[in-house]
Amino acid sequence: MPIQQITIVGTGLIGGSLGLALRRHGFQGKIVGCDTPEVLETAVTRGAIDRGITDIKQAARDSDVVVLATPVGAILSLFEKLAPTLPIPTLITDTGSTKQQFAERARMVLGALAGERVLPGHPMAGKELGGIENADPELFRDATWLITPIGPNPQYTTRQQEYIELLGPVGARVIPMEPERHDRLCAWISHLPQMISTALASVLQEELGDEKAVAQIGGRALQEMTRIGHSPYSMWRDIALTNSENLEEAMLRYEQQLAQLRENLRGPGLREMFELANQFGRNS
Repeated sequence: MPIQQITIVGTGLIGGSLGLALRRHGFQGKIVGCDTPEVLETAVTRGAIDRGITDIKQAARDSDVVVLATPVGAILSLFEKLAPTLPIPTLITDTGSTKQQFAERARMVLGALAGERVLPGHPMAGKELGGIENADPELFRDATWLITPIGPNPQYTTRQQEYIELLGPVGARVIPMEPERHDRLCAWISHLPQMISTALASVLQEELGDEKAVAQIGGRALQEMTRIGHSPYSMWRDIALTNSENLEEAMLRYEQQLAQLRENLRGPGLREMFELANQFGRNS
């Protein structure tokens, strides 16, 4: 039987957007949300969920799919609490930005059944401002939705395939990859840009925070470079903790490149670095 009920644990920006997107693009089943009473009330009012329940075990009851859409640290603890209580046919997935620790936790809790019962996922979409009030049914339009099946040479179960097929109509492009590769790539293309923006915005605040002219003369480049610097610490703390080794490697390499750029401000190396930078993305 096709998916009849989905429970979304965490109905903020990502979870709320998923509920809105599923409903807009034809999902006919029931969508249950699990969050705080205030968030659930807004989620119901906006149409992201049909019903809100604060107790996670009760919210997951009778659901075919449970989506953990909280910060990564909460995903790991909630999974450990919830997974053993769910019937085997129930699929557990998530939207977290790191995958290796989640895959490891799934193996620890569910053993050999982890690959069948869990399908880790990561939508490469978001905004610098979170919360159900910023949820958008088109958030995943033309976005990549990474999935990281557990185990070597995984074969999708019927339920996993059904869930993947739900992501197409919401506009996402589903791409599978190994959890380890996911975390390394995301450290470079997602987590490092966030840390660069945070560092730039924080140093600008320290150096020019009281300078009124910044708002008058700061252009598009400044806005683009600092926009994601407004992202919440509560989310990025967990990402940094669960992908610290890869992120440290990327940050160190970036620091070396920045130091080389500084050393070449008056030399021929500056041109070489600009030419190298101009090549990035041209063949994608």
